[in-house]
Amino acid sequence: MLICLWIYNEVSYDKFHRNNANLYQAWNRGIFDNKLQCWNSVPKPLAAALKDEYAGVQNTCRTDTRWFVTVVGEKKFSSNALVVDPAFLSMFSFPLIRGNAATALKDVFNIVITEKMAAKMFGTADPMDQIITINKDRFRVTGILKDLPLNSTFKFEFLLPYNYYVYLSGSDDASWSNNSINVFVQLAPNTRAETINQQIKDVTKKHSGGKEQTEVFLHPMSKWHLYSKFENGRITGGRIEIVRLFGIIAGFILLIACINFMNLSTARSEKRAKEVGIRKAVGAQKQSLVFQFLLESLLLVSIAGILAVIAVFLVLPGFNVLINQELTLPIGSWIFWLTLLVFILLTGLLAGSYPAFFLSSFHPAGIFRRTFKKGRGTINHRKILVVLQFCIAITLIISTVVVVRQLQYARNRNAGYSGEQLMYHWSNTELVNNFQALKSELLASGNVISVTRTVSQLTEQFSSSTSVSWRGKSPNDNTDIERGAQDEGLVRTAGLKLIMGRDLDLTKFPTDSTAVLINESMMKVMGFKDPIGEVIREFDTDYRVVGVIGDYIFGSPYEHTHPMIIMGASKMFFSVIHMRLAAGGDVMKQVPAIEKIFAKYNPSYPFEYHFVDKDYELKFLDMTIVARLTTLFAVLTVLISCMGLFGLASYMAEERIKEIGIRKVLGASVPRIISLLTRDFLILVGIAILVAAPIAWYAMHEWLQQYAYRTIVEWWVFVATGLLVILISLLTTGYHAFRAALMNPVKSLKAD
Repeated sequence: MLICLWIYNEVSYDKFHRNNANLYQAWNRGIFDNKLQCWNSVPKPLAAALKDEYAGVQNTCRTDTRWFVTVVGEKKFSSNALVVDPAFLSMFSFPLIRGNAATALKDVFNIVITEKMAAKMFGTADPMDQIITINKDRFRVTGILKDLPLNSTFKFEFLLPYNYYVYLSGSDDASWSNNSINVFVQLAPNTRAETINQQIKDVTKKHSGGKEQTEVFLHPMSKWHLYSKFENGRITGGRIEIVRLFGIIAGFILLIACINFMNLSTARSEKRAKEVGIRKAVGAQKQSLVFQFLLESLLLVSIAGILAVIAVFLVLPGFNVLINQELTLPIGSWIFWLTLLVFILLTGLLAGSYPAFFLSSFHPAGIFRRTFKKGRGTINHRKILVVLQFCIAITLIISTVVVVRQLQYARNRNAGYSGEQLMYHWSNTELVNNFQALKSELLASGNVISVTRTVSQLTEQFSSSTSVSWRGKSPNDNTDIERGAQDEGLVRTAGLKLIMGRDLDLTKFPTDSTAVLINESMMKVMGFKDPIGEVIREFDTDYRVVGVIGDYIFGSPYEHTHPMIIMGASKMFFSVIHMRLAAGGDVMKQVPAIEKIFAKYNPSYPFEYHFVDKDYELKFLDMTIVARLTTLFAVLTVLISCMGLFGLASYMAEERIKEIGIRKVLGASVPRIISLLTRDFLILVGIAILVAAPIAWYAMHEWLQQYAYRTIVEWWVFVATGLLVILISLLTTGYHAFRAALMNPVKSLKAD
């Protein structure tokens, strides 16, 4: 039930939009690094071109995500905004509690806020027509949105009109070379996306006069969340792979429980043989017996289902912490209860079908002549089921170990910089104007030893280009080069490794405004053993290489580092201020001291700092959740398997109690008897290990192929898993074997 709640949340993303079947996002597709790649940032004029030139396009909307400081009186908050065209509220089903969707974003200085933000900014007061200040501009609240569902791709606290962007820049960017926003498209009813894709694929080429060679295609809303992985220009998967994985695990856990029920029911068949014989002797038909046994199974599963609902209700808060989500148990939904009923029926029938048909097939004559025996086929079936459930458990254990090892392998990778005691703060107009005074006071305070401004935070990269060239570059080389910028001291501030040359310093070397640092990957792409002094050209500007730094991770820690240039371009807007705290200082004291300095030079904005190492850790969040869940479910699978083995061993020991008594009378030792009772089970577990090992190796080898930076599946994982499962099985079955071996033979041989 827990797994299904998680899966339902994943597959239900964006389903609440009324127009979800007709909503798409515009994507680009083009050849870079000699591969056909896809990305979702597109040119700004694309939205108008699609709506005006193609009959099947009913509506379009541009969006961009930004953080703004919102001010009401003395309240100042850094809030997440979505800048949108007015059509956004008609295309997407985010219901307005107050306001008119058709006019709420019509004016440049209109703002639409969520319930949560309304409470944050205005408390219990009516927020409609109130004023919120952003960038010293006054916005009037024209609408209040119901808080966004958890299963929404869009995450924002308020909406601003896209025309506010135009107002800030003074004009609307008509460049078809600048891919910097998202465009969403609503197709007219009965319009085929395949047809539109054929029509629009060359729209960028047409409007750029052939300068841009990218193709445009539409990505349907139904695949936004689960299908985000593209290879060679086509969807190959994404989060759906994790959803399928846990769906399979859920099925396996239920199957193992059913196997336990089948095994224990058939193992205790002799106990009910006389009941079946008497019922058949007085005229009961096989069908009525089958119905009785199935009804018993359904009753047990129904009780288990009720207990499961109670258990899930109790453990769900802890489970939410584990998976970093806010799932709820939809006890008010008839769909939930109908689904639960279907699960109960299917599980009851699956678990009870084999025992029902097996028990109802007994012949009365054989039972009452005391010649009733369980056939060899029964034993074989039981052994097969034991092997099957332990195959599942072993495969899951091995998979869990590999997932955890892959996570640790990436975590142990050298990030290329020192993230500890490295703080950053987003820049703004006040900080730009007061930066030199701010920097001087920070350094004088003794709490900060180095300050550097950059275009993006160290763990991200905001810009790349295929227009970078150098001496000897092949005309067919379309390598995508990451672009960064700094003012001075990045090597010292970030703790980067300087391989050759020097760092950029716009204060000491004013000509560094046309100089660059390059990383090792860029040096390899350029093909120079000593690139110092070489010229790198982008568009109409030449940049001289003054230093080479070691590769550092700014993208996925599971992928290879991309080639990168860091410019000393003083005209670029430095969005981030990085600060290296003094070593050995008390962070709890350093941060408040730094906050006072920021308050002095940045009074209109809140002090909102971030630590680089915390940001870096977020890159592992998804994999960490997968590792946690697979570990939890692997333990649960082994536990359920051992519960079945425990019950089966208990019955087998009880069934052979007289045999054990006779063997003890004849001189058999306790270890010999324990070995006799546990040997068969250990053989079955050994077979399961031999079957599961190659399956697990193949599955995890294929899974690891999606990561460029990956661990290997080592032999000791299989040996350790095998020994662990054997030990657990031995402890599970050994308890009953030990009890039976110690029993007084006088009691065990006493007549029933």
